[in-house]
Amino acid sequence: MTKIHPLADVQSQNIGKNTMIWQYCVILKNAIIGDDCNINCQVFIENDVKIGNFVTIKPGVQIWDGVTLEDHVFIGPNVTFTNDLIPRSKQYPEVFERTIVQKGASVGANSTIIAGNIIGAYSLIGAGSVVTKEVPPFTVWFGNPAKQKGTIDEKGIITYL
Repeated sequence: MTKIHPLADVQSQNIGKNTMIWQYCVILKNAIIGDDCNINCQVFIENDVKIGNFVTIKPGVQIWDGVTLEDHVFIGPNVTFTNDLIPRSKQYPEVFERTIVQKGASVGANSTIIAGNIIGAYSLIGAGSVVTKEVPPFTVWFGNPAKQKGTIDEKGIITYL
């Protein structure tokens, strides 16, 4: 059974079964959210967003048009996604950049993901990182700008470079 906190503003009808949406969330009408997700408090999800199954989004995250989170993705608190590489007030691109976080990837707290990048399957982005380019699957990245520091398997075992 899907549970939506009464203090959440959920405009979308595309919410999967057994998904939890906590207080003070705003989810716009065209967003698609899969089954068994946990959308923590104070999360904003724009229209052109697709979220897979078994996704966890921690508090303070905004997910803008053009972002896709595949199945089993973890997004830590206060992660920042961008979707416009040259933002200007009241000037919008014809098409927003696409960002994909692939299956099983984890993005640590306070990281920034620059628009147009792919975060590879099962990769790990360390807390506070700034991702400025594509992250291959099964790799560990951290820093500003984020750089590859190791590899990781599906179970989360890290081998540092």
